[in-house]
Amino acid sequence: MSNRIRCTCRRCTIRGLMGPAVIITIGILFLLNEMSGGNFSFGNTYPMILIVIGVISLASAASSSEGHVSGVVPPQAPMAPPAAPPAPNQFPGQGQGL
Repeated sequence: MSNRIRCTCRRCTIRGLMGPAVIITIGILFLLNEMSGGNFSFGNTYPMILIVIGVISLASAASSSEGHVSGVVPPQAPMAPPAAPPAPNQFPGQGQGL
C-alpha cells in the first residue's frame, strides 16, 4: 500500500476526473463515427476532446482548495538505535558454570 496522502479537496477531486472524462469522450466520438456512417468522423470531432479538457481545467481552477493536503508525506520519527550487544565478561571464569 502506498504512503501517499490523497487530497479530497474539491479542486483535486475535479482534477481527478480529467482522465476518465477524456477516455469517455474519445469512446463516444469513435462510437458516433461508427454509427453515423462518416458524418461524425474523428477528424471532424476531435476538438470535443480539447473542449472537455478545457471545461474540467476551468472547473478545477474555479473551485475551492480549502482543506487541500499536499502530496508530501510527513517525516516519521527517527527509529531508536538498536540495542548494544552485551559487554563481554571482563573477568574470565566469573559467571560461567563449572
